[in-house]
Amino acid sequence: MDPAVVGELKEIADYITRLKSGIAALRAQELMRDRLPMAHDELGSVVAATAGATNSIMEAAEAILVIEDSTLDGYRAKVESRIYEIFEACTFQDITGQRISKVVEALGQLEKRLESFATTVKIQDGEAKLDPEDAKRQSRAETLMLNGPQLKGPATPQDAIDALFS
Repeated sequence: MDPAVVGELKEIADYITRLKSGIAALRAQELMRDRLPMAHDELGSVVAATAGATNSIMEAAEAILVIEDSTLDGYRAKVESRIYEIFEACTFQDITGQRISKVVEALGQLEKRLESFATTVKIQDGEAKLDPEDAKRQSRAETLMLNGPQLKGPATPQDAIDALFS
């Protein structure tokens, strides 16, 4: 056999071996069975806890606004009772923080595995076609400026934004 052909076949075999190893390291079944559903459930719980806490806080605040009592001590006791309800409702932050930490950890695992896989199979971003649905969603978000609140870090100062509208 031609040594060049043998060399190319060896390269292909090595690539297939690396590819199989990279696919196995993804542990895709675990991601789909455990980590991603857990992240979904945890975020759903965060949304529910946040909505419940917000509702409780609003109800307590509204109740404070209509409190009437003929004595100062009676009024104070009723207000304090509602304030304690607000404090209790604010404890949702600790629980939601724990849930979000789990999601962040799951996404970090996914990110590491995908990065390792891309390195193993030597794939660059430009080599893959962009999903048409993702492209459409991304275009819509950019057009309608649906990118949500900005993360901490370098930001455009309010003066510069105001200058755009002047």
